[in-house]
Parts: sequence; structure tokens; C-alpha cells
Amino acid sequence: MTLDGLEALLTQHFPREKWKDGKRWRPKVNLVRYADDFIITGDSKELLEEEVRPLVEQFLEERGLTLSADKTRITHINEGFDFLGQNLRKYDGKPLVKPSKKNTHAFLEKVRAIIDTNKSVSQTLLISLLNPVIRGWANYHQHGAAKETFNRADHEIWRALWQWARRRHPKKSRDWVKKRCFPALRNRAWTFATNTGQRTPDGKPVWTRLVYAGDTKIRRHIKIRKDANPFDPQWKPYLVERAFHKKFGIHRHAAGIQTS
Repeated sequence: MTLDGLEALLTQHFPREKWKDGKRWRPKVNLVRYADDFIITGDSKELLEEEVRPLVEQFLEERGLTLSADKTRITHINEGFDFLGQNLRKYDGKPLVKPSKKNTHAFLEKVRAIIDTNKSVSQTLLISLLNPVIRGWANYHQHGAAKETFNRADHEIWRALWQWARRRHPKKSRDWVKKRCFPALRNRAWTFATNTGQRTPDGKPVWTRLVYAGDTKIRRHIKIRKDANPFDPQWKPYLVERAFHKKFGIHRHAAGIQTS
């Protein structure tokens, strides 16, 4: 709530179009905020350093706040920056959002800590501890260009689990450990899984298997139409269809959905 009003202040000082040196100019100053983290875009480094930053500092000073020296920097979009665990950067002119290296490292450290602190638990219990962590991280990043990062994370998790399995069965051969802890399931030659001893109605064994980030489908986020109002009956068909598509992973461009 303390930062409420910052967007209005920027809009007032930097309208979408203004005249500069007799020419029409678009400063492209926009604010993106989540809680106390925010991004401010601008047309140039000079604009952000000489005009935007002093204005923001004055706004915060009036409220007893200051910009964090460690977290605040001005950078070009071609160099990229981290925001809410994701890295935003242009690659050859194309903007891509990927899991940040810092966020991925923290995720893998958390997974390794769970594995290291549960050296003597059963494989089934270890899977139940890891799955929510892996699934939550993958779901958070599934709307960006995360496939490569997902596959790399899966490999690092496999390495940690292989060490866990070898330590768990020190007197067994590598082939035995592979067959016991990493059976071939579906299209995957190595799957960290255990047989529950139960069978499906058609006689197939039921497995408890590890969630792999690489199996998470990349689903591009469709921005909601700005005029959509959940309290206006005329928008109900649009919002119902959007919720259905979100639930079942079927997406159609929002601009192409017409309300009755």
C-alpha cells in the first residue's frame, strides 16, 4: 500500500506521448510491480538515471523508504535482468523469459538438501518429499522458455538420486541398483520409481514415480482482456471459457474470443 501512487506519479510526469525538441517522443516509462519489487522501463539509460530514478527516490523518501542499493540497477534489455525468480532478456531481438540462474540454483540446493537429509528413508517416502517441490517449481516457470532449464535440472536431480541409491545399496552392482531404483517406464529408460505392489484393472503394475520437470508442458500465458469485468454478466461467457482453457491446457488467443 505504501507504493500505491507510484504508477500514477510516473504516468503524470511521463505521458505516453510528449513533445521534445519539436518532435513527438514516447518515453516508454512503464511500471510493473509485485508487492515491494518493481520494474520501471524507459526509452534510454539517461532518462532512467537522470529523470526517473530521482523521481522515485523522492517518492520513497516522503514515505520513509529508500531504494535498495544491492537490488537496484539500470540495465539494457539485451543484457537482461532477474525479476521474481525469472530472467528477462532479449536474444537477437526476441524477448524471452527464463528461470534465473539464482532461482534454479536455489531450487537444486533445496532438492539436494532433501536428498542428503533423508539418506535412510524408503524410496517411496523420498519421492513423496521431492515431488511437491519439483512440481511447484516447474509449474511456476512453465509459462516461459524453460524447457532447456527443466532438462538440465532433471539431470542434476538424477545425479543426486543416483548417489543416494548407490549409498543406499553399497553392496549391490550398478546394474542391480539401476533395475531396482531406476526402472524403464513409459518412454524413459531411467525413472526413479518404486512398484507399489498393486495392479490396474488390466493387470499392469502401479508405480510411484518421481515428477520430472522436463515432462511439464510449456503453456504460454494468455493475457486477460483489459476490459473484462467478472461482475458484468456480458463477460461471463469469456471468463468461463478462459477458466476452462486454463484448467485443461487448451488456449486460444484472448482477442479472438467474442462475448455475446
